[in-house]
Amino acid sequence: MLKLFSRTISIFIMVIFFGGNISAQSTNFGLGMIVGNPTGISAKYWHNRTNALDFGLGYSFSPTYTNFNFHADYLWHESDVFRSRETLYLYYGAGVRLKSVTGGDGSLGVRAVLGVDWFLSRSPLEFFIEAAPVLRIIPATTMDVDAGLGARYYF
Repeated sequence: MLKLFSRTISIFIMVIFFGGNISAQSTNFGLGMIVGNPTGISAKYWHNRTNALDFGLGYSFSPTYTNFNFHADYLWHESDVFRSRETLYLYYGAGVRLKSVTGGDGSLGVRAVLGVDWFLSRSPLEFFIEAAPVLRIIPATTMDVDAGLGARYYF
């Protein structure tokens, strides 16, 4: 799994730096990485200028246990919150998180997401930071928090 993750990171970096003609976001699909909880792959699909689906697949590198995280969120974006020359969006939304833990209980939870997107001018890159409180409902009702910093490349 570590080799696959390393290869994915290497390919992503090569596409960013050696991708040829770089222009502003020309498609509705972005793929990249998120670092935090979870750390892994992040994807976003825009339905229109305001709404998008956000996905994340993460893996824990802990020496005591391993776990996979998957989340899917429906997001709303506000472009008039920040006064800046940069393209910044405040986004919020809701979704679900599935977590599988080796040697322990997996969980299902509901996420509430709040974050900021920054799109670079004349570039297919998006940077983001987000926090998401998670209400775990299976196997027991508890609270958790996902948070991360990431980047996506729009193909």
